[in-house]
Amino acid sequence: MTLFDLPRPAAKDGEPLAARMRQAKLEDFVGQQAILGPGRLLRRAIEADRLFSSIILWGPPGSGKTTLARIIAGQTRSAFESLSAVLAGLPELRQVILRARERRRSLSQRTILFVDEVHRWNKVQQDGLLPLVEDGTFVFIGATTENPFFEVIGPLVSRSRIFELHALSEEEILLLLERALADRERGYGGRPVEAEAAALQHLARLAGGDARNALNALELAVESTPPDANGTVRIDLTVAQESIQRRALLYDRDGDAHYDTISAFIKSVRGGDPDAALYWLARMLHAGEDPRFILRRLLILAGEDIGLADPQGLVVAVAASQAFDYVGLPEGIYPIVEATLYLATAPKSNSAGAFFAARETLQAQGITDVPRHLQDSSRDAQALGHGQGYLYPHDHAGHHVGQQYLPTALLGHRFYEPSPEGYEAGVRERLERWRAAQAKAVAENPPPAESGPSRTEPQ
Repeated sequence: MTLFDLPRPAAKDGEPLAARMRQAKLEDFVGQQAILGPGRLLRRAIEADRLFSSIILWGPPGSGKTTLARIIAGQTRSAFESLSAVLAGLPELRQVILRARERRRSLSQRTILFVDEVHRWNKVQQDGLLPLVEDGTFVFIGATTENPFFEVIGPLVSRSRIFELHALSEEEILLLLERALADRERGYGGRPVEAEAAALQHLARLAGGDARNALNALELAVESTPPDANGTVRIDLTVAQESIQRRALLYDRDGDAHYDTISAFIKSVRGGDPDAALYWLARMLHAGEDPRFILRRLLILAGEDIGLADPQGLVVAVAASQAFDYVGLPEGIYPIVEATLYLATAPKSNSAGAFFAARETLQAQGITDVPRHLQDSSRDAQALGHGQGYLYPHDHAGHHVGQQYLPTALLGHRFYEPSPEGYEAGVRERLERWRAAQAKAVAENPPPAESGPSRTEPQ
């Protein structure tokens, strides 16, 4: 008897709700549309029972790895064996090998072996799979919550197709909760249970993308709540809070609380108050805000409010965003916090807003001609004089030379004004020297096209 024995027995007393509610059919599977959507490779292989190459299912807890393996077990005509790397080792694997070889010899039947938490096996144990995958003794399916490129040996990874599963969305978990309440055989559809929408939304939001976590909380809520005078078990927000052990905050992702809190967070970072920024950050994450939404706002702030006062601000924000995508929750909070603290304590400059001043001028003035010496010299230099008079900066001291760059109608316009803060203070001093040299050159040679020729601009 294995975890995947078929047909599936009726729900047993004491079997957790999360186990009872596992989806048995591919069409009932919730989430992971990137790999299981209509027409996707893995879906086609499962539906056609053509899973010939080994696969590794990589994703966070409660994302559906074991459920997907159970669905494959129900779809395939192959023998299906399963092992838990937490409980089984080489002796158990040897027994599977013997059975698989006997099936192949006497019945010409292939075997699919599912190893849950495969990263728990050491190198020697994982090495034991290699020759069997190589000679086709069985097709290997591994499930892991850890990055297989680090926690699974390279030769096994190279022989497998890796499918990454993601944490379920709030809407997907809410669907699973509603199914559990409606299902008369496996869930609570046969009992008088009523759950408030706010209670279910709280469980879905606070589950952290983990379906098992949400269903366990729902089960605790139902089983621990006494029925009312009419015999009905009523799950309200208070019960949901107790069941998942986190208090619901006033925070609607589509309402005022959402926008007001992110506004307070950004204004605290912009204002240089790391303590306030951490408070608002904690409030958002505790309420279930999408960390990627927060990171996107930090990326914007790094360009808008830090700018060249500290060019590393954008680098830190981008690195935090990439690190979070790589690590996920809960450890992914650290790069978010680091970016928040760095940006809150960095010198500030909003000089990048100069772009909008330039755009307004463009809209007001209309399109103007490109000065002849700035035009492309690779096409019409001889016939029309394009590029004639351009001075190549690297031929001059300091790799700079004063000459006209703006259209003649806009000479003297200043859009960018560097702040006196941080790195930009040095930019400010350097730019003043360059602008002075440029003004002098333009005053001495008003018609740009009549300036003396110089080295052709490299293309």
